[in-house]
Amino acid sequence: MIDQDGYRANVCMVIVNRSGQVFWAKRARENAWQFPQGGIDAKESTEAALFRELREETGLSGSSVDIIAVTRHWYRYRLPRRMLKNRSSTFVGQKQKWFLLRFKGNEGEFDLDYSGSPEFDGWQWVSYWYPVSQIVGFKKNVYAKALKELAPSLNKCMN
Repeated sequence: MIDQDGYRANVCMVIVNRSGQVFWAKRARENAWQFPQGGIDAKESTEAALFRELREETGLSGSSVDIIAVTRHWYRYRLPRRMLKNRSSTFVGQKQKWFLLRFKGNEGEFDLDYSGSPEFDGWQWVSYWYPVSQIVGFKKNVYAKALKELAPSLNKCMN
């Protein structure tokens, strides 16, 4: 779904383990890392998109996580022109609702090949703020703001 300003609706997942570390994923065949994220289909709720994308990108079922917090508003970023596939399109970037998820399963549940067309080919647990220093420049501000908003709920993930 693309809004009137050209932003595609999207969900972003911050999966937190019992130690307070976050799931950080390496994009398939690239040297780029990010949180799992994905588009919201027409007539799909943000929560439904969250669980669909969680399954597709990490192999985790909804029973492996608890939703601890969600951002109050949408965070937007524009894609660099070089990344826009069709420059005549009205698509300019993404707007995201961010979810803080408590991981309550075991690491063997992660299956990056679950969808048959993996988005990621590697992952690791990293400290909560590490992604802000590592994410591609055009996403950096959104990562910093969203993580700051979710940070007060981080302790709930470690219980």
